[in-house]
Amino acid sequence: MILIDIGSVLRENWLEIAAVTTGALSVYLSVREKVANWPVGIVNVALYALFFWRVKLYADMGLQVVYFVLSFYGWYEWLYGGSEKTALPITRGTPELLIRVSIIGFIAAAVLGTILARYTDAALPFLDSSLTATSLVAQYLITVKKIENWLFWLAADVVYVGLFIFKGVYLTAALYGLFLVLAAIGYVAWKRTLLAQPALA
Repeated sequence: MILIDIGSVLRENWLEIAAVTTGALSVYLSVREKVANWPVGIVNVALYALFFWRVKLYADMGLQVVYFVLSFYGWYEWLYGGSEKTALPITRGTPELLIRVSIIGFIAAAVLGTILARYTDAALPFLDSSLTATSLVAQYLITVKKIENWLFWLAADVVYVGLFIFKGVYLTAALYGLFLVLAAIGYVAWKRTLLAQPALA
């Protein structure tokens, strides 16, 4: 009976399980500064695009499409974005950059939330859109290796955990709980590397 139940769970939740697995691996590789995080992440966002469509979180579904494009950009930047086409180092975002991306994120959240609320059956459109915008800011910052990306991920992941528990998608809620822990670890690890870079130079 237990084996049958496990088989049933796997059949019904295979998409979420596959997305959770590749998502966890991708973030772990990002924390370790491994370029392999990008191809793994591309598979992950494709799986999650299908999953979020299934649970009617359309802003998050659209977010995966943007992630898909940014993943190829990040893959290139991490390999060749440094001086003279070398590997891109970790740096801090300037105040101007962080203010600019935050304003863009706020506007995007308001516009997207309004569209979803008026024209779709999206669940929690403004919360979904705010998390989408915050995640986009974080994703952009990680593609250009700004250490502040982890702070944006921390803020988004805290709320995502509650959202996914509310929606009853507990595997994904657990994944975002793991993302929360990895984001904290990532910030500490990247800060250590950032502080060591002048000595290496």
